[in-house]
Amino acid sequence: MNASINKIETLGLADGPGIRTVIFFQECKLRCKFCHNPESWCKKENNYSIDDLEKKILRSKPYFQNNGGVTFSGGEPLLHNDFLIEICKRLKKEKIHIALDTAGIGNGKYKELLELVDLVLLDIKAISKEGFKDITQVDKFSEFKNFINELNTSNTDVWIRQVIIPDVNDNKKYLDDLSNFINKNIKNVKKIELLPFHTMAFSKYEDLQIKNQYINKQAMDKEKCKELEEYVNVKIKKN
Repeated sequence: MNASINKIETLGLADGPGIRTVIFFQECKLRCKFCHNPESWCKKENNYSIDDLEKKILRSKPYFQNNGGVTFSGGEPLLHNDFLIEICKRLKKEKIHIALDTAGIGNGKYKELLELVDLVLLDIKAISKEGFKDITQVDKFSEFKNFINELNTSNTDVWIRQVIIPDVNDNKKYLDDLSNFINKNIKNVKKIELLPFHTMAFSKYEDLQIKNQYINKQAMDKEKCKELEEYVNVKIKKN
């Protein structure tokens, strides 16, 4: 069994606890206006077997120490469920912590995978059907809600991730609505990470000849984003 993988980052510090190997799968159903990996949208050649990926990950195992591990990201890793389930079974035998960075828009069959995952980094694009369609440019909010329902049946810890965009959601009113949405709909939430929108991917859009919907947007102020993150974390019911 093979999968299409865009890149592998070793010694990652931004995608889960500790030092991590981050696997970026190719292919995604969404077309988020703020996406910083548009090169991962389309499926490409299957360039990694499960054996090859396992060997790659195990070479980094000594660096994981007590709280590091592997994060599967993308693109959208849930579009590679069968591959993920098999590699996760192998990693569990090695006692490696597994995180899944996902927007919840995959091909179904989530239950078995969620039983193998220690942490879900849940990427929230928007908290309403209209907002979701505007940001992602597709009408898949119901699929996102379906994933949340399956996630809630598991005991997997959840970190919420939300990109904060100037003049879109960089205000306390939106964060109040976000915290209400999370408290009402998502279980096992341990914290929220607000990620500042940046412009570092603008050159990718130009190179790929993809229309950049946010070409006139400025990068989000990191200090303001941090203040908003502190504000919203107080409002979340940790469970």
